[in-house]
Amino acid sequence: MINFTLQKDYTCYCENFQLILPLDFGYMIPANDSVRLLSQFIEGMYLGDLYRTYCRKVQKNELTPRQMLKIMIYGYMNRKYSSRAIETACHRDVNFMWLLEGKRAPDHATIARFRSLHFAFCEKRIMAEVTEFLQKQGEITGEIIFIDGTKIEACANKYTFVWKKAVSKNMEKLLQKLADYMRECEELYGLKLIHHNQVKMHHVKKLRKQLYALKESEGIVFVHGPGKRKSPLQKSIETLEGYLNKLKEYIQKLYKCGDRNSYSKTDPDATFMRMKEDPMGKGQPKAAYNIQHGIDSEYIVWLTTSSQPTDTNTLIPFLEEMKEHLGFKYKKIIADAGYESEENYSYLEKNGQIPFIKPVNYEISKTRKYRGDIGRIESMEYNEAADSYTCRNGKQLSVSQVKKETTKTGYERETTVYTCQECDGCPYKKECIKGNHSKKPLEERSKVLYVSKKLNQYRKEDLERIVSEEGCELRMNRSIQAEGSFGELKQDSGFRRFLCRGMRNVKAEAVLLALAHNINKLHHKIQGERTGTHLFPMKKNA
Repeated sequence: MINFTLQKDYTCYCENFQLILPLDFGYMIPANDSVRLLSQFIEGMYLGDLYRTYCRKVQKNELTPRQMLKIMIYGYMNRKYSSRAIETACHRDVNFMWLLEGKRAPDHATIARFRSLHFAFCEKRIMAEVTEFLQKQGEITGEIIFIDGTKIEACANKYTFVWKKAVSKNMEKLLQKLADYMRECEELYGLKLIHHNQVKMHHVKKLRKQLYALKESEGIVFVHGPGKRKSPLQKSIETLEGYLNKLKEYIQKLYKCGDRNSYSKTDPDATFMRMKEDPMGKGQPKAAYNIQHGIDSEYIVWLTTSSQPTDTNTLIPFLEEMKEHLGFKYKKIIADAGYESEENYSYLEKNGQIPFIKPVNYEISKTRKYRGDIGRIESMEYNEAADSYTCRNGKQLSVSQVKKETTKTGYERETTVYTCQECDGCPYKKECIKGNHSKKPLEERSKVLYVSKKLNQYRKEDLERIVSEEGCELRMNRSIQAEGSFGELKQDSGFRRFLCRGMRNVKAEAVLLALAHNINKLHHKIQGERTGTHLFPMKKNA
C-alpha cells in the first residue's frame, strides 16, 4: 500500500542519494565529448561585441554571455531549437549542467532574449571570427568556396499573405474612383482641383482640406447615431476619409513589398515561395526565407538570409558581405546554374575572382532534342566579319537594333537583335519560329534572335573551366559539400522551420545553426582523423 502525502515538495520521502554522485559533473563526461570541444572553442573567442550588447555588468550569480552562447550553440548541436527545450535540457542534461558551471539554469525567456536582443546584433562578427580561426588552423582552404541556397519555411501563417500584383490592381481601381469622386465634388461644391485624371496623395489631401474649410465656413455640425440625418457635406467627407485610409493602406503594402512579389502579414520580412516541401501537395507557395551557404572544406564559412525567391540576385550581396567581414577573399567561386547571369560574371571578373558556374543550358544542351532544334542560336552559323547568323535555309539574320536596358539592381546590359528579312516561303519556318501565343499569324512573322554577346563570351570561358579536370572535381565537391550541408540541416538535424520572426532574428538563428554545424563537423573530423582535408577526390575509372 502506497502511503505518502500529496504535496509540491517531492524530496520529503526521498533518500539522500546526492552523497553517491560526483561533485564534479565533468567526471561523468567522456574526454572526447563534443561539449568539451565546444567549451574550449568558445573560451578562446573574443566576444567583446557580445558583451557590449549588455547595458549593465553581469552579476556573480548570473550566467555570463559566454556561458549563454555555449548553451545556445550546444542546444542547436543536439536538435534543441526552442528556448523551452534548451531550458529543460539545462535542468536534466549533465552536459548542459557542466556548461552552467554550478550556476542556476536560465529560464526560456532569458534564452529567447539572449538570441534576439544580444546575439542577433553581433552574429556576423562571431561568424567571421569562427571562419578566420578555421582558416588559421588550416581546416579551410580560403581559396575555394561552394555557394548554394535553400528555402526554409518562416514562422508565419500560410494563408495570411499580400500579393503585390493584386494590391496594384486594387490601387488602380481606387485611383479611378477618386478621380470620379473629385469631379463630383467639384460640381457639388464649386471646387477647382487640377489633377489631369492622375490622382495622387497630395490631391486627395488638398480636397479634404477644402471640404473641411467649407464645413467651417458654413458652420455645419457633424451628427452621429440613429435618428440623425447627415448633411451631404458630411457624407462626402466620410467617403473621402474612407478612400484616403484605403489609399494609405495600399501604399504601405506596396512599400513593404519593395522589389518582392509578396509578403506575409504574420512576418512581413518573409516572402511566399514555392518549396519542395508542400503540405497540401498542390504546389502551394509558403512564407519562407532563402538561405545562402558558403561552404569550404565542409564548413559553413559564411551565410546570408534573403527574401528573394531566386538565387540569381543573391550572389553579389553574399560576396560583398563576406568581403566586408572576412580578412581574406576567395579566388574560386563554384555555384550551380541558378547563379548564372551577365551581372554576376561581370562582378566576379572585376573583383579578380574565377567563376565555376554551370550554364543554364548545360544539361539540356546534351539532349538530342536540343541539338536538333534548328531555331536555336547554337544550330546557326555565325559570321564574325559580317556580324550575322545563317539559318538552315541559308538565309542571313543581320543586326536590326541594339537594345540597352538597366536591371532592377542597376546593372546596364546590352542585347543585340538579329532579324531575318527573307522568311516568306521558308520550308523550315514552322520548326524554326517558336511561340504559339503570338497574336501575329505564323505567315507574317520573321525569325528574331536576342543575343547578349557579353554573356555568351562569359559563358564560353566558364564552360571551358567547368569541363576541365579541375572543374569536374570542384562541381562534384559542390554537390557533396554545399548540398550536403542542407541535407544535414534539414534531414539529420530536422530543422525545417524557423522559430523566430523578422530578418534579424532569422539571421541569428541561421548563424547559430551554422556554428553548431561547424563545431560538430570539427569534432567528427578530429575523431575520424580527417583534419586538414578539403576536397573529396574523383573516383578513378578502372
